[in-house]
Amino acid sequence: MNICVVGLWHLGSVTAACLAQAGCIVTGLDESSEVIAGLSSGHAPLSEPGLDQLIREGIDAGRLSFTTVAADALKNASVLWVAFDTPVSEEDVADVEYVVSRVEGLLPQLQSGSLVIVSSQLPVGSVRNLEKRSGRNDISFAALPENLRLGKAIEVFTKPDRVIAGVRSDKDRERISEILAPITDKIEWMSVESAEMTKHAINAFLATSVVFINEIATICEDVGADAKEVERGLKSESRIGPKSYLSPGAAFAGGTLARDIAFLTALSEKAGKQSPLVASVKTSNDLHKNWTRRKLQSLLGKLQGRNIGVWGLTYKVGTDTLRRSSAIELCSWLHEQGVRVVAHDPAVKELPPELQSVISLKSSPGEAASNVDALVVATEWPIYRDVTLDLSGTLTVLDATRFLRDKFEKHPSVRYVTIGKGLA
Repeated sequence: MNICVVGLWHLGSVTAACLAQAGCIVTGLDESSEVIAGLSSGHAPLSEPGLDQLIREGIDAGRLSFTTVAADALKNASVLWVAFDTPVSEEDVADVEYVVSRVEGLLPQLQSGSLVIVSSQLPVGSVRNLEKRSGRNDISFAALPENLRLGKAIEVFTKPDRVIAGVRSDKDRERISEILAPITDKIEWMSVESAEMTKHAINAFLATSVVFINEIATICEDVGADAKEVERGLKSESRIGPKSYLSPGAAFAGGTLARDIAFLTALSEKAGKQSPLVASVKTSNDLHKNWTRRKLQSLLGKLQGRNIGVWGLTYKVGTDTLRRSSAIELCSWLHEQGVRVVAHDPAVKELPPELQSVISLKSSPGEAASNVDALVVATEWPIYRDVTLDLSGTLTVLDATRFLRDKFEKHPSVRYVTIGKGLA
């Protein structure tokens, strides 16, 4: 089957490469000539384990190509797969029109009988909106909400727990089944609107779980309880389960979960209804983002003139993405307080210009932890487990997720501080 994947950042690059691996003939379409040039030479526009190799394999097999010309991408395609990464502002407001307007511009060029599959993260009702704006009754639309996970994107796409698929007709169900047959037959079929809402509901549930356990953990710090032991108790309850999002740690970041919270809140307000639980999730998460800041001020007092080290700067392990990274937000705040910030990240070789005066980037973890008043473990890169520090005095280590608990908790020269457990 010939498929055009439009929007070739993270979601689109992964989607195009994985569909080509599954045997489809895929043309990737993007308006950026720079992105297309990189992909055509086998290089994804961002770091994702295994993605460059998968792209090159698709190109070499003759099943994957890229272009900026819509007419070339669509001339043989029977499916347009919408895979834009929906832009999100610093206030977690999604630029929905950015995606919708670009798709709308392509619809007149589609062959009669084409299927438009929307995977971009958009509010429920967006597919129906596109149907109306198309002005065509000879093409059809479906919703396959993205399930992108940084650092594990290929594994999640090719070995999904299941796929949520919203369709209008049996014919579209058959076409999607054919596309996904080499990947999975575990498909949850439903209406388009139900598929869109399912994505919102999943992310809202995960976000609620994160803020719930972090609120519990904050209370644990004051009453002598250990939040990790409480987590174990929760997950051993059969009605909750071991895979639930109930690990005390950092606030959720990056925009993905927050975007769906914002979608649901806006939908409730538009309908003249209240959703106090959903609306409060963002409030609680925003408060928890300041845990590290509060702890540093509590432990060190005045921060001005202090030296603080940070291990890890990227949004998540397995990527080089700095946008919406909570570590970057922390570093910027520390700089504003008059702190000298030194940091290391194995995926960051050079800081963008706007951060070069904010952070002193070091080439090794040891340099970022040398002669500092405190060390913050921000991104859980495995290499940090193997670092040996030569400590002449006591080092305060803040490790929100207890990633380096075995390394530091009982170290005689370390004051180990984590979420959900008071200081001894």
